[in-house]
Amino acid sequence: MNEVIEQYLNLSHNLYVNGKHQKSSSTSGLEVIDPATEIKLGEIAETTSNEINDSIDISKGAQKNWWKISALERAHLMHKVADKMIKMKSVLAEGLTREMGKPYKESADEVEWSAHSIRYSAEIGRSDAGRVMGPAVEGQFHYTLKQPLGTAVLILPFNYPLVLLAWEAGAALAAGNAVIIKPSEYTTLVTLMFAEAFSELPNGVFQVLTGGGKVGKSLVKHPDTNVIAFTGSVPVGRSVAKTCGDLMKPCLIENSGNDPFLVMPSAPLDMAARAASFSAFMNCGQICVSAERFFVHEKIYDEFIDKFIKEAKKVRVGNGLGKVDMGPMVSSKERDRYESLLKHAKDQGAEPIVGGGRPSEFNRGWFVEPTILTGCNAKMDIFNNESFGPVAPICKVSSFEEGIKLANDSKYGLGANIYTKDLSEGITASEELQVGMVWVNAPLLDNDAGPFGGSKLSGLGRQLGPEGLETFRETKTVMIDPNCSAQDFWWFPYSDEESYPEK
Repeated sequence: MNEVIEQYLNLSHNLYVNGKHQKSSSTSGLEVIDPATEIKLGEIAETTSNEINDSIDISKGAQKNWWKISALERAHLMHKVADKMIKMKSVLAEGLTREMGKPYKESADEVEWSAHSIRYSAEIGRSDAGRVMGPAVEGQFHYTLKQPLGTAVLILPFNYPLVLLAWEAGAALAAGNAVIIKPSEYTTLVTLMFAEAFSELPNGVFQVLTGGGKVGKSLVKHPDTNVIAFTGSVPVGRSVAKTCGDLMKPCLIENSGNDPFLVMPSAPLDMAARAASFSAFMNCGQICVSAERFFVHEKIYDEFIDKFIKEAKKVRVGNGLGKVDMGPMVSSKERDRYESLLKHAKDQGAEPIVGGGRPSEFNRGWFVEPTILTGCNAKMDIFNNESFGPVAPICKVSSFEEGIKLANDSKYGLGANIYTKDLSEGITASEELQVGMVWVNAPLLDNDAGPFGGSKLSGLGRQLGPEGLETFRETKTVMIDPNCSAQDFWWFPYSDEESYPEK
């Protein structure tokens, strides 16, 4: 039997609690299906209330001990976690491809990115623990401490289950917190496999509880969880934020995106077309920062379309364990949702000039074709809702200013792309686009040292960079008078000279 398939069978119905995998006592769960073959890979458990409570109790004790050790030792242990991720890369990449569908190359990259992010957070965690301020009073010592919040709950999506876990867990752990992971139902088994890398940490510092929305809701509401990080849809993100607001519990919310991609006359169109294909179709379009709204200047519209068509037709679709560029969608439910959106776009007048359906060569698996839509305008529903699938609707614009205006006319504000060699346009776009991230001729890139996050309905807070650690810790101000001296400049009794003057 294949090693990954055997591991998935062994991990079925498991949790990762107190440093080890163990069978859940739950009698309910969900099947895990390979999206390329529709073969059952295993099952996941719906964690019980008692298991949730026990896990949180374990986390509370483990976190106190984790925070007691030196920042150097915490960083050292986190580097060991990253080392183990790299050793497990091939098996993790295969597992991710089998469970989620993305091409093996993308899965292997994700493991590498996870390790890099863990290493970055480890070093930031020990390099900044507060600052010393100039004292407000002579002879005193005033400073700040950066301290952990306690137990961090991370509710993760299916599209990048490993690297988003590493971003958030790395920051939370480096800040001195314990973490409890609630993975997506679609990528639970690979997350349980990934947990093995965290066995380098003290027991209970890193745990994984499986299940659906009910488990996530219980973790958010629990009085002994201290900070929530959620990545997912707008409705659920709003619900999580509302609950955290009622409880005065800090939260990081990363919701949907509907990112614009502008192409201006000065752009090198061969390069822009390649970038457009990658930005729209990578991971079968199941990326929160996918390019989903294309605004192309009328002067180069026809030429760009011709080049974009050629690039889209080069995309090889198939099982991610083969020589392909794009795998299936993660589930039949997601494909149904996407195809309904595509049909509605056609009903509103959009015309598929590439794709628009399912590849004819597959009779199993949840495959769809890379799709380019023309005949579009910015009022169409597909321009105003997240597609989360491999579709590129294109709208013609008459000027740079119109492109910026239409790009900003959105309830989302995660990222934005522009292709231009006009320096003025590049700088203006970076300042005026109403998003958390702008890519000028460099689409979809991340940088562990730079913050990732959005505005508007796309979310609250930032991941990565020093800002990412701040999500998982609080600042305490400390003022010390080593001499324990009288502070007569403002203590009782107030001097007569400072009293209200008599007339």
